[in-house]
Amino acid sequence: MTSSGGGLAITTTSCPNGTQGAAYAGCTIVASGGTAPYTYSVSMNPSLPPLPEGMSLDAATGVVSSLLIGGQGTYIPEFVVTDSTSTQATQNISIAITGSNKFLASIFPSDSIFHHRVDAATTGLPVDTSPAAPIYSGYLSATIKPFFGDQYEGFPNGIPAISVPYNQPMVSVTTTLYQSYFTLAPIPPYAPVEGTSAAAASDGDRHVLVYQEAGASQKPALWEMWQGIYEGGPWTCSSNALWSDVTSDALTPQGNGTTDAAGLPISPLLVNADEVIGSGTPSAPTGTIQHPIRFTVEHMLNYWVWPATQSAGTGSCTDSSGSISTESEISQPSPSAQFPVPQSCTMSGPAGEIYRLKASVATPSCAATSPQAAVIITALRNYGIILADNGSSGGLIGTPDARWDNNDLSCLTSLTLADFEPVNVSSLMVTNDSGATSH
Repeated sequence: MTSSGGGLAITTTSCPNGTQGAAYAGCTIVASGGTAPYTYSVSMNPSLPPLPEGMSLDAATGVVSSLLIGGQGTYIPEFVVTDSTSTQATQNISIAITGSNKFLASIFPSDSIFHHRVDAATTGLPVDTSPAAPIYSGYLSATIKPFFGDQYEGFPNGIPAISVPYNQPMVSVTTTLYQSYFTLAPIPPYAPVEGTSAAAASDGDRHVLVYQEAGASQKPALWEMWQGIYEGGPWTCSSNALWSDVTSDALTPQGNGTTDAAGLPISPLLVNADEVIGSGTPSAPTGTIQHPIRFTVEHMLNYWVWPATQSAGTGSCTDSSGSISTESEISQPSPSAQFPVPQSCTMSGPAGEIYRLKASVATPSCAATSPQAAVIITALRNYGIILADNGSSGGLIGTPDARWDNNDLSCLTSLTLADFEPVNVSSLMVTNDSGATSH
């Protein structure tokens, strides 16, 4: 053994940034003092994040490396050095990972309701006047909350997503609670997990979203899991969903859930930094969002409207013939309604309802100095938000990314749910089994 003299300490204070889907440039954690040799590790405290998915630490050399980074967003793990006398020292070091989410824009055809504008000026789509449609009055004062960003309390903030090649090896997946669309899936061990791969199984929704590219006559596909856990493999989840051909407009079968309460896909409804930044920079974005953005309220109404296929909510509605069975599809006002048309409801806000920022609502003044939020606010007017799950009222869902500016995004909290109105999209529906629009 040799002594370096002085107290044991980690002298490294920073590591290079990285990009999802690429190799990592590398970082060496260096220690001094104490008594060599040293052993390096990352704290397993569940209140602290691990390394980004796909990255590893050499216990003997302190080298952090990765052939392919799976995670995205900013992670602030606690590195631990232990000397030969079992003395320890720690250091929190930020590792910022740029997401690679351009593929999200290509999920589902351009004629899909998931890519259709809903602003009145461009589309003429009217306000949905059904008593089921409005956001519940008790939630109207809730602010829009960006549940995505760079990091939150040291963890990447948002629901991550990753793209894999068409020939990604299939692995076993065991589903333990709800519906299962697959038992084999192309989900690599480095796939990022919402809340990070080291979070406890009870910590949040732990969504795992994997887009499989097309190739060798195979169509591009979308694989999603809820409460995904790897822990050395194989994967387990509490529910999963599959869209085996996302060049098709096919929706989940009616009455079937997915990995959210509305039976919707999650991936194409997330706001992500690639679409906001476009060809610009994080401080001068030039992109556009061309889809409704997924959002939550504390409790949805226990019915759904197209393009949703399921609900898990509260409340009930009646029509001219009496009570409407809960957990069923209801119609927006339409001269040729295919489904029950509610006349009164004890709750409102059905799964799948799209809401747009009212034309009469002024753009918050903070948007002038919050360019990322300004792009998102434009999307709230043109494409709206879609009610997808139960959660915090006003929760707006996106991907984590080191390029997000959390201070910029805070401008979104200037808006409340009272600033939005439900949109009657029934004239666009061709069939409730398809997301295709008629015009």
